Amino acid sequence: MKLIKQFFLITLIIVAATLSPLVSSAQPTDPCGDPADPLCPIDGGVSLLIAAGIGIAAKKAHDAKKTQELK
Repeated sequence: MKLIKQFFLITLIIVAATLSPLVSSAQPTDPCGDPADPLCPIDGGVSLLIAAGIGIAAKKAHDAKKTQELK
């Protein structure tokens, strides 16, 4: 019985891995239309990189202030 469950699980994983590119291959429409549109949203990785940069700058400023207080 355990062998049947293991075979079913492996088969299910292989089928899911095979069919997932077919589902996700559709290209979304361009939300901006015109590339020069100033109202084009910044999504995805760019917003995460901006947030990470702000966080790193805040930590460096905090650490610099902390070391000046100790001196």
